[in-house]
Amino acid sequence: MLEHYFTVKTEGFHEITIQKSRFIGYVKRVETEEAAQQFIQSIKKKHHSATHNCSAYMIGENDQIQKANDDGEPSGTAGVPMLEVLKQMNLKDTVVVVTRYFGGVKLGAGGLIRAYGNSTTEAIRAVGVVKRQRMQGFKVVVDYTLLGKVENELRQSDYILEDIVYVEHVECSVFVQVDQIEPFTEWITNLTNDQATIEKSREAYIETDVER
Repeated sequence: MLEHYFTVKTEGFHEITIQKSRFIGYVKRVETEEAAQQFIQSIKKKHHSATHNCSAYMIGENDQIQKANDDGEPSGTAGVPMLEVLKQMNLKDTVVVVTRYFGGVKLGAGGLIRAYGNSTTEAIRAVGVVKRQRMQGFKVVVDYTLLGKVENELRQSDYILEDIVYVEHVECSVFVQVDQIEPFTEWITNLTNDQATIEKSREAYIETDVER
């Protein structure tokens, strides 16, 4: 498993107009090539009357699945520049489709490359990018007398306080970066004067928004 990686936040679209042509960029997070193809086909069906529905996707922990399709545009002027944007932004598990409705003005090869690249970039920015960080979950159990202190310190730290369960004792669900496990347990022990029970729970990818 990767320690961290970047991908799109959700699914969405963004439209721009260049020289009277409409370019509508659609973006979605996918984890399989089958899901990517299904998304592409759904956009093609939605915009069956469009001049072109060009696509690109990059999938897999090591970007092992990479595809680009010009859908009738001159070779290398649409799908490839779209794929290059995904590479430059270092995005994994991402599919993008750019739908073009021709407006009567030819853009030339250079113009097409810029148009499809910009459409992809703008669509990704509109949807948003997240960093998925591999983290170790912990259940920290403390007495109610320590809750205020522990909760306050956790919320001010770099650790992620996911949930608090109020039962006989207080159970705090916390996520910690995998390289911070030992410092975290030591920190909690010192913070509570060794009055906390610390147990490992599930390991998971936790998402945080990224400015692009």
